[in-house]
Amino acid sequence: MAILIDETKCNGCGLCDHNCPGDIIHMDAVSGKPLVVYPDECWYCGACRIDCPENCIKIIFPLISL
Repeated sequence: MAILIDETKCNGCGLCDHNCPGDIIHMDAVSGKPLVVYPDECWYCGACRIDCPENCIKIIFPLISL
């Protein structure tokens, strides 16, 4: 999975969902936390991580892209 979200740090603001240009992250209606629903479609732009006020998102780059 390209995007790792630390739910213990997440405040549920939804900025990652709002700013993801690939519509890969969605807010879970039950938990109020973000879910990565299409991890294979992430192109590692980092919009979710840059705007996260709690710094709870980590992006794992595949070795082939380094």
